[in-house]
Amino acid sequence: MLLRNKNAVIYGGGGDIGSAVARAFAREGAVVYLAGRNISTLQQVANEIKADGGKAFTASVDALDQAAVNQHLQEIVDQAHQIDIVFNAISIPQQGMQGVWMADLQPDDFMLPVVTYSRSNFITASAAARHMIKQGSGVILNISATPARLAAPLAGGMATAWAAIESISRTLAAELGPHGIRVVCLRANAMPETAMVQNVLNIFTQAMGMKDSEEFKAAMESGTMLRRLPAIREIAHTAAFMASDNASAITGAVINLSCGSIAD
Repeated sequence: MLLRNKNAVIYGGGGDIGSAVARAFAREGAVVYLAGRNISTLQQVANEIKADGGKAFTASVDALDQAAVNQHLQEIVDQAHQIDIVFNAISIPQQGMQGVWMADLQPDDFMLPVVTYSRSNFITASAAARHMIKQGSGVILNISATPARLAAPLAGGMATAWAAIESISRTLAAELGPHGIRVVCLRANAMPETAMVQNVLNIFTQAMGMKDSEEFKAAMESGTMLRRLPAIREIAHTAAFMASDNASAITGAVINLSCGSIAD
């Protein structure tokens, strides 16, 4: 098992990506601490992990609330003595933020994802870092998307938000490396399995005047080298590997999971 005896905290643990990563971590032996605002959804994921023989705990935590994040992490340290992995997978609804031409986008709608994602990733990563510095080890994982690199239309402030996450990851990696802490960002492409991406596909389909979301999805797939989009399981498996000691030489990196829409 890649993550045996590791304690992993997942923010947004009830979402499509967060829950998939949590399951992958648990299968690899990690004790998983699911954090989010919807405790019933978190508990459902935790129950599934336990049914598969894993260990999972839940807590209602707003990842935008620094005091709440600090308190939750301290409670984990008090109980488990160490935090080995932190993964931030929070998301917000995209209606009104994507699918609008930049010239028509309102400033508040542009800034909402920039502020929300930047603040959340900063709060969770910096809070975890303070504990990891004391123990001299740890892995911080974040997730971004291809518009952080690509000149993609209609992405609004999300492209800036994802670019900010990647920048935060690189800065943290430079600062925390001497303390034995690694920071890695996963850059995904659209994952049609997720409810949020399905919503975004519908938004873009309407904005670009296409007949249906399948037409837009096909256009996205044709722009990748593999002629397909990534699956959630691929993101989850990569996250588990990046969090493991097998990836101990990797930090300050943005891992390309775009199926070849970007060539690094």
